[in-house]
Amino acid sequence: MASAKILVVDDDPAIRNLVYRFLLKQGYEMESAEDGKGARLAFEQFNPDLVVLDVNLPDANGYDLCQEMQSRTGVFVLLLTSRSDEADKIRGFNQGADDYLTKPFSLGELEVRVGALLKRQRPVTVAEQQQLIFNTLAIDPVRREVTLESEVVSLTALEFDLLHFLASHPGRVWRRAELIQKVWDYEYVGDQRVVDVHIGQIRKKIELDITQPAMIQTVRGVGYKFDPPAQVASEGA
Repeated sequence: MASAKILVVDDDPAIRNLVYRFLLKQGYEMESAEDGKGARLAFEQFNPDLVVLDVNLPDANGYDLCQEMQSRTGVFVLLLTSRSDEADKIRGFNQGADDYLTKPFSLGELEVRVGALLKRQRPVTVAEQQQLIFNTLAIDPVRREVTLESEVVSLTALEFDLLHFLASHPGRVWRRAELIQKVWDYEYVGDQRVVDVHIGQIRKKIELDITQPAMIQTVRGVGYKFDPPAQVASEGA
């Protein structure tokens, strides 16, 4: 864990320096930026494993910056914001954020959230590298790419992880708490409805009719399951 690289982006020097120094003492390799321009430059040069990103920057929208970073690499993004409204949190998750901290926050909580996110960077087993193909839907865990009708489906890092996990266990019903533990890889302390948000976003991208989803189905009172099409083309590397 000590070798992980973290970029902290916040226009408030007190918060930025506090987070920087605290995580540096935990053994992480650190860089910082005070605005969107500096964040983009540092992101290119530093190639961080995790970005602690303030939503309100003087020259950039943190949500858009989060999506931009997530679309380029598998970087984890922990959003910092003064907002506590649920709609803002949902927007952050929709843009690809992996977790969310509302100011003011304790350094102890920051340490736990950072450590939990970085634990998700675990070696991929041979079984997990197998490409999953369900008729016209293909999920490639090595390239972290999903295609539907031979067209690439744009998914955030968490959306991909969730879809791949469900598709790896076709027919099995998972409770929201189980999905959070398996996909987020830690006991998420927030609202479990975050699962519903991500499921909804995935459905918009792979289902023909989101009002009657065929692949990711809701099991009322329990959770969700992946129901593959009747004809499975193949499953292999």
